[in-house]
Amino acid sequence: MDLSANSLILHSLLWLILVINFVLILPAAANTISADHDNLVYKQCSNQTSTNINLSHSSELSSLFEEFLIQSSHSKFYETSISNDHVGPVLGRFQCRNDLTQSECRNCMKNFPELSKHLCGYNIPVRIQLSGCYVHYQPDGIETSRVQLLHKTCSKYKVKKSRFEEVKDKAFAAVESGILSGNGFYETTYELIHVMAQCEESLGACDCGVCVSSAVQIAEEECKYSISGEAYLDSCFISYSYHGDEFGGYSFKDDKGIKGISSKSIAIILGGIAALLLGIAFCYFLRSCGKKKDDW
Repeated sequence: MDLSANSLILHSLLWLILVINFVLILPAAANTISADHDNLVYKQCSNQTSTNINLSHSSELSSLFEEFLIQSSHSKFYETSISNDHVGPVLGRFQCRNDLTQSECRNCMKNFPELSKHLCGYNIPVRIQLSGCYVHYQPDGIETSRVQLLHKTCSKYKVKKSRFEEVKDKAFAAVESGILSGNGFYETTYELIHVMAQCEESLGACDCGVCVSSAVQIAEEECKYSISGEAYLDSCFISYSYHGDEFGGYSFKDDKGIKGISSKSIAIILGGIAALLLGIAFCYFLRSCGKKKDDW
């Protein structure tokens, strides 16, 4: 085998090792809380297509977003009403997650003027939820249920162990209790399960408790065994995520591939393969060097 063939094999093995190392970090990456507050969670846009109404709303929305940005410098919740001579009043509000700093809140709110135009144009009503904040604006007079489900997601990774569900239920119970005395926001970690809930600031303690309990019920029913999930209602949200390997790893929803194998075992197996390939690559390198020396 000539030197060029050895070089090709060496490069191929190194690329394979890089791919395996990338695969090793995927389970951890799938289970990490993102620090990015600008991720789009969901959007709800009106299908209103009247050009005249849209042009009238454009000036209103520009004023609304300017006011939102000013208020976000010192407040994490704000609601107001604006109007002009062409259309009726438009009610608008924003809210940032309570664990964000005021600077992070303002930076989150800076996304909405361009984002709303890109996603929804000048139509109303509109609700856009980012991971760290949301805006909602609509014509005056529209009534909605405070516990109406707007969006939910459940991880495709699951821990099919009754013990996991028991711990998750206790984490949910903790957040249901804590939200009543947490000024509309509560965050905790219970045995490696991180859970967070927040209500619209204008909600009273009792209504907030009812809303969060409804969100918890949805998460319990819809996200059974999932290692993470979230449920956004009209006036509150709840999210949870599991971090660790206490319950023996997790499997894909389709019950194929890594079902029944812990994430720790997968890491050991793939790490062993990577070490073996690295050893083979090193042997080829030494062999190539020896051949080159003999040629001299």
